[in-house]
Amino acid sequence: MNRALIQSNLPAVVPDLLLRKSTGRWQIGEISTRLATLCGATPASLTGRLFDQIFPRCSPPISPLLDDLVRNGQDLIGVKLRLLPEAGSLLADFRLSGLAEDFAGPLVRVSLRSESVASQLETGYAGLIGRSPEMREVFRKIELYADTEATVVITGETGSGKELVASALHRQGRRRQGPFAAINCSAISEQLLESELFGHEKGAFTGAIRSHRGHFEQADTGTLFLDEIGDMPLHTQSKLLRVLEDGLIQPIGSERSRKVDVRVVAATNVALEKAVSNGRFRADLYHRLAVLRIHLPALRERSEDVPLFATHFLRQFNARYRKQIERFTPEAMSILSSYLWPGNIRELRNLVERLVIETEAPAIGGRALAEWVRERQAFQGERLLLEPTASPTALVPVAEDCTDRSVIDIEMMPEIATEIDRHALQRAYRQAGGNIAAAARLLGIHRATYYRHMQRLGLEREDLSA
Repeated sequence: MNRALIQSNLPAVVPDLLLRKSTGRWQIGEISTRLATLCGATPASLTGRLFDQIFPRCSPPISPLLDDLVRNGQDLIGVKLRLLPEAGSLLADFRLSGLAEDFAGPLVRVSLRSESVASQLETGYAGLIGRSPEMREVFRKIELYADTEATVVITGETGSGKELVASALHRQGRRRQGPFAAINCSAISEQLLESELFGHEKGAFTGAIRSHRGHFEQADTGTLFLDEIGDMPLHTQSKLLRVLEDGLIQPIGSERSRKVDVRVVAATNVALEKAVSNGRFRADLYHRLAVLRIHLPALRERSEDVPLFATHFLRQFNARYRKQIERFTPEAMSILSSYLWPGNIRELRNLVERLVIETEAPAIGGRALAEWVRERQAFQGERLLLEPTASPTALVPVAEDCTDRSVIDIEMMPEIATEIDRHALQRAYRQAGGNIAAAARLLGIHRATYYRHMQRLGLEREDLSA
């Protein structure tokens, strides 16, 4: 079968298969016309047939994956799958669909897409990256708010990309032809901040050897982004309120006000409501600013976007450092997706840059991340542990006295490689109490990769506990 044909004809999102279990075997309940055609048959002729009969050389074997999915009740997203030996690798999403009215067994919907199609999905809106539900809501609000003149407050943790959202609001709005100016209110002293915002006249203070146009004038007819506005001094807040009310600025040392036409977008990583109650932020300014709000989720809240960012940064730094690294291995991507990223997108970007610089191979594997994991542990002074309440693969820093969670064994990190031996599989299986999903996480690999190693070594479940 032609590899290009199977990749070009498979849909990116629409489920291609509905699989159901009957008498201990997985049957095809429904199959898309496109996938059936690639098998040289019609959907009707394949419906009711055993999956293993139609795809006998599927890699990894799909039945253990489906059984594991039903047992744990957790969807599997982005599993690398090869349905036919002559076809290319695909990414498969397995979603548990419960029970049908006319069928007593479990149902699983399978969506297939080529890796090239997956890479095309990374740009969500206005150049921003993400396809998680949380980011779709951000895109919806950007589109809704862009053409308005109302002020917008963007909330989110440091490093989550708030300035990118502000820039997208500007580029998508009616002021796109005007300038976009940005200033960090926490990075400048109180005296200098007023000058940077409103400008000053020559001789207004010591060192003012010439007149200076502030950011409000620089952004006239455009958008001004005020980052970390929660750290703005109270005295400056009162002047900002006046500008928002009447559009007039008065440069330091000037006796005349100037009219400006600026849309203000602000961002904060602190709760402005709490700052108001603590007397650190003016209530009237808060109500004037918070007309519209966009919350940018932390990277740990949208782990499905981590592979998109990692691949995006890989291409970016490949070009910068003239490298030709093709991809991350599934093991490496599993580790990246499991980490909670306290530094958000900025931390991920810095790590990918480091990996690109250090890697000489055509792919970045799990072994390349071993040193970084040790550094994270040393930096936090804590262990990285699996957080079952957050997500099945989330890595979270927890105090040393915590004993009710599964510890990532850092000494196993050097074994994260293409070839994992029988002993490593058995040790992880026993340490995880017979749970293959947890055993895969202990090895830093995907569940499907664990099954692939079992298939390579000819192991069954009973062999793992031997």
